[in-house]
Amino acid sequence: TRLMGLPVTGSDRWIDGEGSMRWKLLGLVPVMVASGPDISRSALGRALLEAVWLPSLLAGPEVVWDAADERRLAAQVSFAGAVGHLTLDCDPDGRVRTIVGPRWGDPDGQGHRYVAFGGVVEAERSFDGYTIPSQLRLGWHYGGPRFVDEGEFFRVTVDAAAFR
Repeated sequence: TRLMGLPVTGSDRWIDGEGSMRWKLLGLVPVMVASGPDISRSALGRALLEAVWLPSLLAGPEVVWDAADERRLAAQVSFAGAVGHLTLDCDPDGRVRTIVGPRWGDPDGQGHRYVAFGGVVEAERSFDGYTIPSQLRLGWHYGGPRFVDEGEFFRVTVDAAAFR
């Protein structure tokens, strides 16, 4: 991403139940470094949403699926002893159109809590036999007017994916 036109590089991660964020301006100056229980809870929610890019993970024994209705599938996923939830809304042909789940965070300075996080799948593509969402708009407060006004902060296009 960029900040005032300058490159910001880094990562958010969740490994073995621990989350952290490390982002640097020009690869040198830290602009965001965070870890701890709140970051770990938030990173689990993000990992769940990103699981749509690894469909085999969502087919594993740690996932319990339930049809919420004709179009929505709800998943309860266990990762490293933590449990998260994800809901996929599909069109009549089975294409994922929205993804949403509760994500721990403080997006508006009102204290950490679970907030609806998700977004719109605008396109999908197939790579190595897997069809995944390839163009998405994501953010906090998904499903309400705050998503449009202030919640959306991440847009992504997947140009390539390799599955082994």
